[in-house]
Amino acid sequence: MPQSESLSARVERLELPFNEYGVDPYGISKKHLKLALEFFAFLYRNYFRVRCTGVQHIPKKGRGMLVGNHSGGVAVDGMMVLTSTMLEMDPPRLAQGMVERFIHKFPVASLWASRTGQFTGLPEHAVRLLEDDRLLMIFPEGARGTAKLYTERYSLVDFGTGFIRLALQTRSPVIPFAFLGGGAAIPTVTNAYALGKLLGVPYVPLTPYLLPLPLPVGLEIHYGEPLLFEGTGDEEDHVIEGYVNQVKDSITRLIEEHRAERNLRRTRRLLP
Repeated sequence: MPQSESLSARVERLELPFNEYGVDPYGISKKHLKLALEFFAFLYRNYFRVRCTGVQHIPKKGRGMLVGNHSGGVAVDGMMVLTSTMLEMDPPRLAQGMVERFIHKFPVASLWASRTGQFTGLPEHAVRLLEDDRLLMIFPEGARGTAKLYTERYSLVDFGTGFIRLALQTRSPVIPFAFLGGGAAIPTVTNAYALGKLLGVPYVPLTPYLLPLPLPVGLEIHYGEPLLFEGTGDEEDHVIEGYVNQVKDSITRLIEEHRAERNLRRTRRLLP
């Protein structure tokens, strides 16, 4: 992002069909995007000091699926991935995620999610977005991914398979990415499932300091080369699972490669 360019200008440069009121056909609002980006950009640049590589692998135009690992007990990863495509790409693009249905229990959060392009994770919503050449952000681990404990922060739980059928059905490239640091930013020691049920969420992550408030830990996002798969989406399960494993292997390689670099940088800082 050019130093002289304002965040508001980045939103104005989005290639989305906004009407005269600054709202696109999905209800995404320029006003809400600008306000959200001000907050997200502060976290991205100053609080988490995000390091991002590989944005050249994300298509500048047309459909694409950003598929990565969940890291951290709350949606810090999705927030920072969205910010990376707005700040690091030229022209900027809006990554649109599929949020969990429970968010609709919280009217304010639901409104802001929809106004910034984050919609309930229904298959028909995802198909429509991709067929309109949008950029879709997907975490195939689902809620189980955000429930990982600190000791499991670099691991991957089982992936769902729906995202591959979606990629095949819409002929969309899959851009794998690794998100590092979320597990250290929110070092979950246990998940309070009973408390989560009372609050209307799957669980509440508990940290050594009790509340799941993120620490100012450096975060990293690393995008890999696009993966293209042949098919219609109606393939047998074993074929789909094979494609899923290819994506999972790509994300694992990105995690391990950049985890090693992250550890090396940390070691160098500690040397006299």
